[in-house]
Amino acid sequence: LSILMSLHEDRSIAMVSKVSSPTLKPMDKPEDMDYEEKVEEGSDVLQPIDPALQQRITRKFDTHIIPWLFAIWLLAFIDRSNIGNARIDGLADDLKLDGDKFNIALTVFYIPYVLVDVPSNWLVKYFGANYYLPGLLIAWGIVGMCTGFVTDYNGLLACRFFLGLCEGGLLGGMILYLSMFYRRHELLFRIGMFYCAAPLSGAFGGLLATGLARINHAGYNRWPWIFIVEGAVTVAYGLVVIFFLPPTPSRARFLSESDREAAVDRMGLDSHGASQASKVESERFSWHWVRKWVRMATLNVNTVLLSLNFFAIITPIYSFSLFLPSIISSLGYNSVKAQLFTVPPNMAGFLADFLRRGCLLHSGVQPKLMLTAGVFPSSPAAMGWLANNLAPHYVRGTGTGWQIAIGNCSAFVATFTYLRRDAPEYRTGHTINIGFLVFSLCLTTINILYAKQENRKRDKGERDHRLTEGDEGMLGSRHPSFRYTI
Repeated sequence: LSILMSLHEDRSIAMVSKVSSPTLKPMDKPEDMDYEEKVEEGSDVLQPIDPALQQRITRKFDTHIIPWLFAIWLLAFIDRSNIGNARIDGLADDLKLDGDKFNIALTVFYIPYVLVDVPSNWLVKYFGANYYLPGLLIAWGIVGMCTGFVTDYNGLLACRFFLGLCEGGLLGGMILYLSMFYRRHELLFRIGMFYCAAPLSGAFGGLLATGLARINHAGYNRWPWIFIVEGAVTVAYGLVVIFFLPPTPSRARFLSESDREAAVDRMGLDSHGASQASKVESERFSWHWVRKWVRMATLNVNTVLLSLNFFAIITPIYSFSLFLPSIISSLGYNSVKAQLFTVPPNMAGFLADFLRRGCLLHSGVQPKLMLTAGVFPSSPAAMGWLANNLAPHYVRGTGTGWQIAIGNCSAFVATFTYLRRDAPEYRTGHTINIGFLVFSLCLTTINILYAKQENRKRDKGERDHRLTEGDEGMLGSRHPSFRYTI
């Protein structure tokens, strides 16, 4: 993964999301988008930062951060969706999940998952992401293991609730964590790099479930071992990763002192007036500003459009992840073949996400290979787009948490899209997913038009009056020098 990222040129990312400089017009910059401006302390003189230094810092972050996050997200998706694999390996029969009980168990997971998104993002910096994210990992791994020991429906509901509580702050926390290290035009690619683990988890999950469901030991037969073993792997990984994630750029031990200073400076320059803090850890949490952060984040047009967009994209992703084994099984295959047949569609989603070749228009096609290739790359694009367009840190954290909370409400729809009585055609579920993807395409078009219009107004000076509103450092993404990415 690190080698593949090292071959990626940041200039290709810059072509996708162009950000104007507060002092130079985009056309005045050289073609190499690694060229930056550095303000000397106590001076207004702008000096270029060595592009080689920029590239070295970025690749060190790629090597020491992204692989760890990739594995965290892989385990997160395996542990939340393995209930679908367990269902066809005896879970439904042993716990008597008749009627809609299985769908209700899926829904319970998302109640705490949605509620903790925003407050969890506020805690990421307070506790330190290098401790907070692995802590969540260990917690939900323990809950996952406990799921293997449940003996009735109520126990399953309790485990699903606490699993959602532990996993709830993960995705927003990971995006917020990356935004501390990467410039805005670099962020989207890195989000995509760890998020492509989601479809890959379906491939791994199917293979693992095929083998684990063959275990019969100590009175626990087949499906319990899916939860017990996969949960234990998650706990072990959490105990390891806690020693390797850097807290902030200024405290990254794998950087030299000069590299740490340059890493901090480039993030300050990339804020384009949205923050006055010299370091990301200098932005302190204060209840006094919570109301303003919430208002700046939630009332931003980008937040509204991209939260709804994320909702529309996540609906087919969740329904696909949770019900694919059941859909294939309903076609007449036994549990082993159904588990194995989940691998090719998920691998297609992984490759499309990794290569960023997905297309929303392809997502509505009924064959599962086309669905995964189209919809999975769209999710990190929506999250990265919003993270790029919100500042400073706590506003970005609030907005990202809000987007993920709204988006994950789609689970209350997704968990009831594919009902057993609709098998094997599942026409209702397919129709719902196609409709949401068309809705997503419309929202994307509106968002692009809005961002272009707002950037033109700022270019013309029509937002300069905001500088007289008070503390310039609290304008964030409303600052006249800040430009929305498209």
